[in-house]
Parts: sequence; structure tokens; C-alpha cells
Amino acid sequence: MTLEETNLVGNVYFSNYFLWQGHCRERFLAERAPGVFRALREDFAMVTVSSRCDFLAELYAAEEVEVRMSLGAHGANKVTMLFDYYRLQDRTAQLVARGEQTIACMRRTAEGMEPIDVPGELAEALRPYEREPALAVDRSV
Repeated sequence: MTLEETNLVGNVYFSNYFLWQGHCRERFLAERAPGVFRALREDFAMVTVSSRCDFLAELYAAEEVEVRMSLGAHGANKVTMLFDYYRLQDRTAQLVARGEQTIACMRRTAEGMEPIDVPGELAEALRPYEREPALAVDRSV
């Protein structure tokens, strides 16, 4: 992480954890479901319905952080992703935060947004990660 991601006190500003959730989710799509990622430029939309983060310890500038995403739940048109944030130090990973984000799959139409089923490619890409992290994204503070 960089100083840009910290506040005046020097710890990481809370909104960055949500930004990292988005980075992790988008990287997963680009690598594991590229057709879904491309569809975002067309009429497909992933609408964030809810997002939260529980902070367990503070992070500071120059620390290395790993964000691990896994599947929490999967419904007809919704997916809940879980995020674990780890401080990496001396070959040890310390859990510093836990997050959750639920998205709804939607289609843009002339009348507005309408719910659609989770695309098959996305459902298939998520399947292996019901218990194990789908992707880890390293960050340096």
C-alpha cells in the first residue's frame, strides 16, 4: 500500500478496503470468467446490493496486504463473495479484516434494469471456490 491509501494518522483509510474488494472481484472476472467481464461493456450489469467490512486490526503505510476472495452464497440472480484481508509479515499472514459483498446480476433494457440469472460462465467459475479463496490480490501499503 502507499501513503495515498492512508489518512493523516498513517493508517489505511476504511474506504480502501471496499476499493480492494472491487479490484479482487474484477480480477477474478477477467481471469476466470472473461466472457462475463466483456459482457459488462454491453447490457449485462453486476449491481452491488450490499457490502460490509469488519476491521480487526489497523494497517499502515508500507505494509503488504493480501486480499482473498471466496464464494459465500449463490442464488438465482445473486452472488455473495467473502473477503479476508491479511497483513503479510515475515512469512506470516495475520487476519486484519473480513468483508462481504453481494451482487445482483441485471440486464440493462430501455425500461431500466431487470434481474437475470447468474451467467453460466460465472457460476462455473465460482464453483471451485465455495470453501477456498478464489483469488488473492497482494497490495503494498
